[in-house]
Amino acid sequence: MAELLLELFSEEIPARMQDRAAADLAGLIAAACAEAGLKIGDVVHHSTPRRLTVVVRDVPEATDDVREERKGPKADAPEKAIEGFLRSTGLTRDQVEERDTPKGRVLFAVIEKPGQPAAEVLPALIEGAIAKLPWPKSMRWGAHPVRWVRPLHSILCLFGGAVLPVRFGPVTASNTIRGHRFHAPDAFEVTDFADYQAKLLDADVILDREERKQVIDAGARALAADKGVQLIDDAGLLDEVAGLVEWPVPLMGRIDDAFMDVPPEVLILSMRTHQKYFATRTPDGALSPFFVTVSNLTAEDGGAAITAGNEKVLRARLSDARFFWDQDRERTLESRLKDLDPIVFHAAMGSVRQKAERISILAGWIADQIDADVMDARRAGLLAKADLTTEMVGEFPELQGLMGAYYARHNGESDAVAAAIASHYSPAGPNDACPSDKVAVAVALADKLDSLAGFFGIGEKPTGSKDPYALRRGALGIIRLVLENGIRLDLADAIAQAHELVSADFAEAPPVPRDQVVAELLDFIADRMVVALREKGVRHDLVSAVISLGRDGDLIRLTARVQALMDLLESDDGANLLIAYRRAANILRIEEKKDGQSYAGPADRSLFKGSPEASLGAALEAATEKSARAIAREDLATAMGLMAALRGPVDAFFDAVTVNADDPALRANRLKLLAEIRDTLHQVADFSRIEG
Repeated sequence: MAELLLELFSEEIPARMQDRAAADLAGLIAAACAEAGLKIGDVVHHSTPRRLTVVVRDVPEATDDVREERKGPKADAPEKAIEGFLRSTGLTRDQVEERDTPKGRVLFAVIEKPGQPAAEVLPALIEGAIAKLPWPKSMRWGAHPVRWVRPLHSILCLFGGAVLPVRFGPVTASNTIRGHRFHAPDAFEVTDFADYQAKLLDADVILDREERKQVIDAGARALAADKGVQLIDDAGLLDEVAGLVEWPVPLMGRIDDAFMDVPPEVLILSMRTHQKYFATRTPDGALSPFFVTVSNLTAEDGGAAITAGNEKVLRARLSDARFFWDQDRERTLESRLKDLDPIVFHAAMGSVRQKAERISILAGWIADQIDADVMDARRAGLLAKADLTTEMVGEFPELQGLMGAYYARHNGESDAVAAAIASHYSPAGPNDACPSDKVAVAVALADKLDSLAGFFGIGEKPTGSKDPYALRRGALGIIRLVLENGIRLDLADAIAQAHELVSADFAEAPPVPRDQVVAELLDFIADRMVVALREKGVRHDLVSAVISLGRDGDLIRLTARVQALMDLLESDDGANLLIAYRRAANILRIEEKKDGQSYAGPADRSLFKGSPEASLGAALEAATEKSARAIAREDLATAMGLMAALRGPVDAFFDAVTVNADDPALRANRLKLLAEIRDTLHQVADFSRIEG
């Protein structure tokens, strides 16, 4: 067994591509080895800004011997058929075997191929993997016909310490590598991965990505602690910066005090997006004037010049942000509404201003339903999109909504209005915070319902994996807004209101009528409910069992039913009742299929024979009546308790009564009684959908 070591050394690879490319390269090499008959050990990959490295351990010295058996024509087949078979196998007539088969004597060729030395197989295999490596973007350089993400400088390829003659474009493999671009630019030889990694470290290159991240994180936190501040965690930025440096050296700089009254979100985003700086905060949570930048070298002056240069560049960046901040505040959000007229939300649904006006009306209606301030909700809905016309949001689209809140407060709007503007896009994902203030909830719901009703109204529904307008995310946002805030809102009415508003702005008559949109959207939201509750550990079949009873626009009531059903089935009575239900449903299905007709209750009580039958009939009547009243007043625990109490009468019935009696009338009546069992339980859930 030997070790295979490959390094592809190039100009700087974009940080977002490095780790994926190294993993893809490792996967391609592993797949090619398996196809060639090389049973390899672990495959490990590494990446830095200038190199992709793959290590394959326990590579055999040769491929496995191959024994292949091919069936040919009959022994007495025409000569041309036999000659064709021999040509395809490369054997002569006396080298093939004749064997007896049920169809007579048949020719068989046994081809034995000895294993090939791995050193002869690997070069072509590696070259193929390099050529197949998928890049989001690639380039040609010089006059070379091959493509790579950046110009390739060298290839290191060692198998058992010996160089393999791998070639890609103008570059041929050797046993030499280079270290840090500035600290150790000269080439040096390596013999295996351990030697390679150790010599790279001596040449100021930390090969392991996770190790670089740890160095950056620890160094940044230490610098922050020295200033009495705390590093603001940013896993995405940490991962990106680890792909920008081979020898990370964290340095601390300072934001000019002249910019500290600009909103902290602007400062953080500007530093993160443009400069890749880490922000810090004071112990009380406010943004501190210190930032951390990461250099790719150890400077003789301790990094003073690098830090000064970064502070200078940051001043220029923040000067732009400060200018946008000052300019935007010269106009009120209300004065910007007319600037939304030319911005098309969708060709079929009018401008963004029209959408804002629809949100305003719908938010007011929802606020009235959930006991929120109607005027604040309408005001926030009207102004929610106004910051789209500001310079700041034009530069930093990620701040839309948030900047609107800052400008709203500057304009004298209430805190409730400002907060609703800030959070009306939320929740934008599973990790996004959900608004809790009722005005904010009303505006956020209105924004999402307007989009859903509009796109469903023109037939633009998500299909398969395609969801260009993020309607699934919008539906999940509605679910979270309702459930996390305990909002009692009939979504059927809300969707109807939204459709009525957006229909007035349709360029043509709505192609999908209101009732169809309401039905389709309730089903769409119900499907997302199954997903949302499953992620919280709720069994999907229980959600489906409740949802299948019919469309319910009250998500709070729906989830309460699911919880009540869970509680029922976790009890012994509920679990046994489910078994009895299935027995009744199975008998009904079989007999209905046999008879070619369906049986529906109520059963004729005068035909009952014996107390078990009569007791079950009486229990079903009582349970049906009482559970209907309990469900109407949303006393689901009582309704489920009534269902659980049926266990005894149902068990007694099956123990004592033969359903398929000889008397046809008695048999039909008992089948109707089974239908009553099914229909009574279906008052609370469709038990046929429950698994297990």
